[in-house]
Amino acid sequence: MENIKRILSYVRRGVDDYQMIDDGDKIAVGVSAGKDSLTLLCALAELRRFYPKKFELSAITVDMGFEGSDFSSIKKLCAELDVPYHIIPTQISTVIFDVRKEKNPCSLCAKMRRGALYGAARELGFNKVALGHHFDDVVETFMLNLFFEGRLGCFQPVTYLSNTEITLIRPMLYMPEKDIRYFASKANLPVVKSPCPADGNTEREEMKKLLATLEKENKGLRYRIFGAIQRGGIDGFKEISKMQGLKAYADDCEEN
Repeated sequence: MENIKRILSYVRRGVDDYQMIDDGDKIAVGVSAGKDSLTLLCALAELRRFYPKKFELSAITVDMGFEGSDFSSIKKLCAELDVPYHIIPTQISTVIFDVRKEKNPCSLCAKMRRGALYGAARELGFNKVALGHHFDDVVETFMLNLFFEGRLGCFQPVTYLSNTEITLIRPMLYMPEKDIRYFASKANLPVVKSPCPADGNTEREEMKKLLATLEKENKGLRYRIFGAIQRGGIDGFKEISKMQGLKAYADDCEEN
């Protein structure tokens, strides 16, 4: 696949720095059909070929129940990658938009999707779930917590869920979103636009726009925020001496 080496460099660095994969792991990638999760799926499928710690890989999609949802293109990609694919049917969309008529549905939706994903992973015998959060997600989440909750916090690179005995891993935490967009386009990944009526109208989207505006006048801002998260040891992040990938990102910012 086009540009897979660059994608792999970020993913392997994240996996190694935070010891995300152990011998014998059974890992399920949470695939939403967006560019992030599909890129992660491709990267881990490639990593599986040569990584010294052997692991099994599958993909799980939580079907939200939106009318007309079609995951056939995802199924085809998984077959090409030799990755077993599981679709978990739910009625989450009906509960949120028809029954509860939520005005701010994102929080409840995320909670229900996560519950369905983790429950399915456990039932299917997986011990780890890989999520497609990337470098920009780390920065945006930190800023959202600061702005709207008044606290310093983020999601963790590795999280153990004692209630399900599932460990969450986020192998793309070093990967800038711009690289994901480029890879998804060049590799012709079957990205499916979210049918959710709230898509694109969230606090996260507003924060993304704000950071983009601030970065125009403060080149490398995201990189510096990420570095502060690491130096502060916030929620399991740690400062790593060899951050070549992020240094390249900062250089790109300076050039552009």
